[in-house]
Amino acid sequence: MKHAFFLSTILLLSSMILSCISMKKPEPTDRKPFANIPGPKAIIYQTTKDYSKNVPIMLSEDKKTIESYPDIKDVFYDGKLAFPTLLATGYLLDNRGIGINVAFIAMTYEEYSKLPKTPNTDELWKQIIDKDPIKTMYSCGLRSSYGNAVDELNSKIISGDFSTFIKIK
Repeated sequence: MKHAFFLSTILLLSSMILSCISMKKPEPTDRKPFANIPGPKAIIYQTTKDYSKNVPIMLSEDKKTIESYPDIKDVFYDGKLAFPTLLATGYLLDNRGIGINVAFIAMTYEEYSKLPKTPNTDELWKQIIDKDPIKTMYSCGLRSSYGNAVDELNSKIISGDFSTFIKIK
């Protein structure tokens, strides 16, 4: 009797354990590697003047302090100076990581990249030439979602189809 009870208990526990294990579904083979990893956003914008050669820095929301700025080594994108890419009708595609609270300093990317060390916030504050340079700005999704970002964004801009973009300003 004790032997039967012992076997029934083991069978019951084994059944309970096995019922809790779920089968692992096979991974789809058509997925791209790193497909779920977010990447840089495609930001397009227009400025009140041509600041395409000037280094952007980020200000606080009230525009009274500098929140972030690049190191002298961070003004490059794909091995070249990170100038924004010129798009149709005066739009620019960001290659640096700007946002709505961007300001531009008097130094160009080239000048900034040749500095012996990264300026501090006091030095940068004196260099600001425009604290509110953005006329229009859109977030256009992830850059990685475009086969050819420049061509696809230009096509949307030319056709006036901003329906899939998020207007920031």
